[in-house]
Amino acid sequence: MQTETIIGALEAKINALLEAHPAHFLVEVRIKPTNNIKVFIDSDEGIILSTLIEYNRKLYKEIEESGLFPADDFSLEVSSPGLDEPLKKHRQYKKNVGRYVHITRNDATVVEGKLLDASDEGVIVETETGKGKKKEIKQETVLFSDIKTTKIQVKF
Repeated sequence: MQTETIIGALEAKINALLEAHPAHFLVEVRIKPTNNIKVFIDSDEGIILSTLIEYNRKLYKEIEESGLFPADDFSLEVSSPGLDEPLKKHRQYKKNVGRYVHITRNDATVVEGKLLDASDEGVIVETETGKGKKKEIKQETVLFSDIKTTKIQVKF
């Protein structure tokens, strides 16, 4: 079976599990050539480890029973996307309003600043240039169609 077909089947199983929890959503499913399945689940208000463990157990059982992988030759990891994972879903942008982001556009230019809002079309980022009296604060709109990657930045 092709990887895309397997990912589609897994996404359907995961989305069925998530139906009972509307705040939880699937971000991404990845399968390595070694049949290591990585599932990233997020939530509008954050997700706790015990919930991810529960999803892992239920999904593992469903995959075993489905026969997607002959001789149960697979491993499964269910986690929330970490800070090193780029934002992929609109809901992730909404959830992270108020945090600092690093956006790389398709043309390789970069926008760094505070995420102020996320609409259906794009995001508004507050950027700062200069220091002291020359400090300038601007708002910049970046369309989703222009975004290559967006990562959360941790500021101390």
